[in-house]
Amino acid sequence: MIGNDGKCSGKWYRQAAIVAALLLPLCGQPVLAERVKDLASVQGVRQNQLIGYGLVVGLDNTGDQTTQTPFTTQAIGNMLSQMGVNLSADQAQRLQLRNVAAVMLTASLPPFARPGQEIDVTVSSMGNAKSLRGGTLLMTQLKGADGQVYAVAQGNVLVGGVGATSGNSRVTVNHLAAGRIPGGATVERAVATPVGQGGYVYYELGETDFGNAQAVVEAINQAVGQGTAQALDGRRVAVRAPDDPGARVAFLGRIDNLEIHRVAGIAKVVINPRTGSVVMNQRVTIEPCSVAHGNLSVVVEGAQPLIAQPAGIEVRQEGNSLIAVKAGANLADVVKALNALGANPLDLLAILQAMKSAGALRADLEVI
Repeated sequence: MIGNDGKCSGKWYRQAAIVAALLLPLCGQPVLAERVKDLASVQGVRQNQLIGYGLVVGLDNTGDQTTQTPFTTQAIGNMLSQMGVNLSADQAQRLQLRNVAAVMLTASLPPFARPGQEIDVTVSSMGNAKSLRGGTLLMTQLKGADGQVYAVAQGNVLVGGVGATSGNSRVTVNHLAAGRIPGGATVERAVATPVGQGGYVYYELGETDFGNAQAVVEAINQAVGQGTAQALDGRRVAVRAPDDPGARVAFLGRIDNLEIHRVAGIAKVVINPRTGSVVMNQRVTIEPCSVAHGNLSVVVEGAQPLIAQPAGIEVRQEGNSLIAVKAGANLADVVKALNALGANPLDLLAILQAMKSAGALRADLEVI
């Protein structure tokens, strides 16, 4: 409001300042949305795993010890026989070739791959080879779960590690028993990948969530037309698609890029006892509780105890007092409260499990 003096009244000015202060933080925060293809995939459009057994040659005396890996000498004999070099079983067993290694090959055949396309291959030693660095993979067939050959691999193996040996000392950086061949396999057989059945295309969500399934249905119906999509359950969404292949591709491309507001998932804490890792999402909260956690250790004194005088044994326990953990309404509060305990990650695993049992941890606890 403007007063008679042409100036803003003090009351209106203060109200405007308050509104501006409240809206200012929102101006820099974009509306978060995800695309349909980030949450779901088209049913039937999937990769297929391939596997093969082969030989890597050209190693610098770092291959398999053939006396300890009989499958390597057998593979060498079979390979040489295909090349016109015939060895008896006794001769093949006496081979001492340290520049050859038996390997397993793994690869993923992408959907819609056609003969002639190249795919990456991972090469892993299955014997006692010290390193695959500098080796060359001989022509190897890659088979699917049905036993059919879908690709053929060959090429130089790229190893990201390096190692050096001097006397009884050895230094290794990264892993030397596995490597990759980028574009090392050529597709020889295509896999039929149908997209939809009976005029419908089915989208499968990555996780079962009825809210997200409904959000996908609403986004598709709003963009294309009511009745186009319907949720079959908490994971599958049926979408009516054009029958013409060209129109169907364009239609699916439009659907994939539709933005939806994803429903927040459940609160979850994932712990890994082997590595001591603890990961939690932003919906995790905790209730007020008290925690006391102490470490118990047994110390044996005396490296060489005598029969008449045994070694001394002492049991020590840290006298940690009871600590009150404040409630946490968001992830930052939870992290601050857990850090106040002063526990290491391994201790935190036991504390979180105990808090879950006591009902103080408001989240699902998953151990992997």
